Amino acid sequence: MSSVRAKKHLGQHFLTDKNAAAKIVDALRPQLGYDTVLEVGPGMGVLSDFLLTQDRYQTWLIDVDGESIQFLRQQYPQLGNRLIHGDFLHLDFAAHFEGKLAIIGNFPYNISSQILFKVLEERHRVVEVVGMFQKEVAERCVAPPGGKDYGILSVFLQAYFDVEYLFTVKAGAFNPPPKVLSGVIRLTRNTAEVLDCDEALFRRVVKAAFNQRRKTLRNALASVTPKDKMSDNPLYDLRAERLSVTDFITLTNEISQRI
Repeated sequence: MSSVRAKKHLGQHFLTDKNAAAKIVDALRPQLGYDTVLEVGPGMGVLSDFLLTQDRYQTWLIDVDGESIQFLRQQYPQLGNRLIHGDFLHLDFAAHFEGKLAIIGNFPYNISSQILFKVLEERHRVVEVVGMFQKEVAERCVAPPGGKDYGILSVFLQAYFDVEYLFTVKAGAFNPPPKVLSGVIRLTRNTAEVLDCDEALFRRVVKAAFNQRRKTLRNALASVTPKDKMSDNPLYDLRAERLSVTDFITLTNEISQRI
């Protein structure tokens, strides 16, 4: 089997630029304390080729596409059970991995946000993520407070990870070329094992705030806590996009004491 056909319904755009692939793999930092790297959606293995030359970590691959799996089995027979035919979004991490790990990939654009929310679910295992996304999504991940790119995904990721935008990749680096630019970002797990607040309430507060982002928080959060129980904290008079992660934690703690 000499190649794999890119499938539109899977959001596949295979990276063909080996220089870009090498830069993505070089962005991994196993010195952070992991010895396992999971590549999501390897396709035809352009990242895998570089990953498998490394001896500082053990590489695993997961792909939902049966044709890719068949190709990769022939290409990398040494992987054995480290080549998983399955859906990353439903992967049982505990069944495969004992310790900490990193995740890497040229992620399918049609499920990129879902991939990041899966990473958040597994944040106690995932030390680092290096990934390629549609540039617009990459910019949302790293956006600071104050702009239209800053939203729910920005706050949730930045609560648990330090986020960096590494570089942009042009459409010509892929087959077939996407109609958009791509951005490579790196997420590094921060030191907080848990947030200094009720995490479930924090998620409710952030979602409610951004679901009505044109309203001030005093109005947007009325579904979470009655207005008459809100303090005179000036944060309530701002819109969601103005608040940092720390600000959201502060409000969450205030609300939890008053409901």
